[in-house]
Amino acid sequence: MSVLLLCLLCLLGSMRAWAAPIQLRDVGAAVGVSTTQHSVADKRYLVEMMGGGVALFDCDNDGRLDILTVNDSTVGRFQQGGEPMVTLYHQDGLGGQLHFTDVTQAAGLTTLGWGMGVAVGDFDNDGLPDIYVTGCGHNVLYRNLGGCKFQDVTAQAGVAGGGFSVGAAWAAYDRDGKLDLFVTRYVDSDIHHLPKPGDAAFQYRGLQMEVPVAQGETDFLFHNEGGGKFTDVAAQAGVSNPDKHLGMGVAWGDYDNDGWPDLFVTNDMGPNYLFHNLHNGKFEDVGYLTGTALSADGHTMGNMAADFGDYDRDGWLDVVITRYGYQPMTLYRNQGLMGFTDTTWASQIEHDGNYPVRWGGGFADLDNDGWPDIFSANGNVTALVDSLPHELRYREPAEVFRNRGNGTFEDVSSTCGVNDGPLQSRRGTAFGDLNNDGNVDVVVYNEDGPPSVFLNETRSANHRVLFKLIGTKSNKAAIGARVTVTAGKLTQIDEVRGGGSYLSSNDTRLHYGLGASAVMSTVAIQWPSGLREELKDVPADFIYTLVEGQGIQSQVALPPLPKPPAAPHARDR
Repeated sequence: MSVLLLCLLCLLGSMRAWAAPIQLRDVGAAVGVSTTQHSVADKRYLVEMMGGGVALFDCDNDGRLDILTVNDSTVGRFQQGGEPMVTLYHQDGLGGQLHFTDVTQAAGLTTLGWGMGVAVGDFDNDGLPDIYVTGCGHNVLYRNLGGCKFQDVTAQAGVAGGGFSVGAAWAAYDRDGKLDLFVTRYVDSDIHHLPKPGDAAFQYRGLQMEVPVAQGETDFLFHNEGGGKFTDVAAQAGVSNPDKHLGMGVAWGDYDNDGWPDLFVTNDMGPNYLFHNLHNGKFEDVGYLTGTALSADGHTMGNMAADFGDYDRDGWLDVVITRYGYQPMTLYRNQGLMGFTDTTWASQIEHDGNYPVRWGGGFADLDNDGWPDIFSANGNVTALVDSLPHELRYREPAEVFRNRGNGTFEDVSSTCGVNDGPLQSRRGTAFGDLNNDGNVDVVVYNEDGPPSVFLNETRSANHRVLFKLIGTKSNKAAIGARVTVTAGKLTQIDEVRGGGSYLSSNDTRLHYGLGASAVMSTVAIQWPSGLREELKDVPADFIYTLVEGQGIQSQVALPPLPKPPAAPHARDR
């Protein structure tokens, strides 16, 4: 073998080694995110088993993400008045390090109840992110007053909802520049008149626990009328769920590339809805037609969360769905006019039949190689199941699947660090760059314990970029805007969303891993108003603020990339 060829092989080997493995480390306790939920491990009622969501957003526009978690409770505590429905951790950067302080009381987030989900969106277009919290009995809309101070404006806005509300997400579905809100509801249940032990609802393999035998409830679509007022138009729009399936997750996304937001709703033990936007304030359910309503073999499933993402980079948004135990997490590939194809097995995200109970999850490019990976938060519904010999455990490992870039994924759950500490029973999951280093971090709601704050410590030479979008004619938060990035041979799409996954809300800044490309040849923005802008030759490794009609308003440099390990000299080989 020639010396030149040997050198080339060694160089290629060092490049492969520098394809750095994904590394996530739970730093929650160290950074001050330490509040434990008011819950019990041996949960017997449905409402106690569902868990809650997480939101990552910048509550005071200081450029740093803050963390909000929804508060769980118990039937007994709720009947005595309930808990503050959320906890807000403000990022304060104490000591120049990543750190958070609980500012819930000072922020005015004191409404009592039983929180379930959270969706963040600027409903009044004042440039400040507002908070909508779903829960049992009533929901809450908090208007941001500035400086991380909030006011409960639920009654004035007319969005209290009621019943057993679960998922929520914002979108300007009619593209009028004002954010509307969709809310799912789960079972028709009265927390003050729950079944008693011994009733039919309290039997599961001999355990005394409530199982979902009740019918569901209709869902809400609150149309923003302006002036802080909303009207429920779900029935008129065709999205009210008249069959009363058990509503769970909500995700808005333009699956057919027509420039209008469509709506995906997951239903537990029922067919999913894919509501196609008809551009006239109405929707048509195309779940069966597109192949997303049922499993590949035509069965209803225990669907939890849904997330949109273009995992194969073909320009069409695909869908991943988490599910209850013994049922595969499903990846639906979007084939345009041909609908969706179940690629669960072809993509290798499932292979051994060991399906945990999966809740929060979704797409995120964790190693900045330009290909979105998949994260799943797992855990059974109650610790009571641990007494059964052949049941999935209450605390299950989380999962991370690395996108290989060829339509398949690699399970790196055992090596990436998410299961290094004690196992948890996990629920809601949110993605965002907490420390502005260009890596996507993950925050997860844990039952019976404080949240996990998984700091992404993956070290690679891959370039990256974040875009914060601000609408002018479009809604101020730019929810529904699509950014298409071309760098090298790879073109990527993503959209700004105001809620999703399981009861959670991600950072609304759009993150793109760019691999070896230091420059993006084009950055195209399709705004909800219909305006299309295109930027040329944009450098990577910045956080850009883009204003509708004005281009780049500001930019902040990301930290320098680590240098790859040097190739060994010939004399050392």
